[in-house]
Amino acid sequence: MNRDKDNLQALGRKSQIPDNYAPEVLEAFENQHPERDYWVQFNCPEFTSLCPITGQPDFAEIKILYIPDRRMVESKSLKLYLFSFRNHGDFHEDCVNIIMNDLIRLMDPRYIEVVGLFVPRGGISIYPYANYGRPGTKYEQMAEQRLMNYSCR
Repeated sequence: MNRDKDNLQALGRKSQIPDNYAPEVLEAFENQHPERDYWVQFNCPEFTSLCPITGQPDFAEIKILYIPDRRMVESKSLKLYLFSFRNHGDFHEDCVNIIMNDLIRLMDPRYIEVVGLFVPRGGISIYPYANYGRPGTKYEQMAEQRLMNYSCR
């Protein structure tokens, strides 16, 4: 059972938290069950980023759900990656789409969705949602269907 342990840099080592947005810290390993569809979900209830205009901190819970194919994201590297947004200035919608795009590049999942449940600032909550299904597959149809029926609560 090869889990690419020799190639993982973050797991089991002292964490070096990046100073700014750092997609290069993301690491993947081989899915041991690629013959089957199944969900993997990560919840990051302490996500922070900076408003690109005011520099004030924005707080959110980020939810990542995906159906893996051959590669899966290693959780400690994901944690360090999400921490790297703490000094990064981007709008809420951009953060969600950047996270999803970086994970697609890393894993090439069958399906993925990312939700940001941002804490209200100025009396308004923003809950951006982005998803992706591999083109030309049932997952592309699934993405369209889930997007059209999406409800944040």
